Amino acid sequence: MFRIYHNPRCRKSREGLAILEESGEPFQVVKYLENPPHYLEMAAIVGKLHVPAIDLIRKNESIWKEKFKGKEMTDKEVIQAMVDYPILIERPIIVHDNKAVIGRPPEKIKNIL
Repeated sequence: MFRIYHNPRCRKSREGLAILEESGEPFQVVKYLENPPHYLEMAAIVGKLHVPAIDLIRKNESIWKEKFKGKEMTDKEVIQAMVDYPILIERPIIVHDNKAVIGRPPEKIKNIL
């Protein structure tokens, strides 16, 4: 089953959700701001994306600029920041089995379907 880490207030996330709905594939919606991923879940997502954790950070968020910008951080520290402040997580993220994709642009979701 597919899983989408979704923020309903985000246009790109809504577009990603629409692509999943149109696919006809079964999926689960995770509203990650209401139900934040725990550390191991977030670390697993990073591993499935095959990117450094920093690539999932929304660097224009004020919390990033205030607390983390300019600091040297390990992947573990970046993942912990996303767990502590889920608003920092790029969206949408679609996960299926051992694969994941960041839906920016939303058309990238079709690569995992």
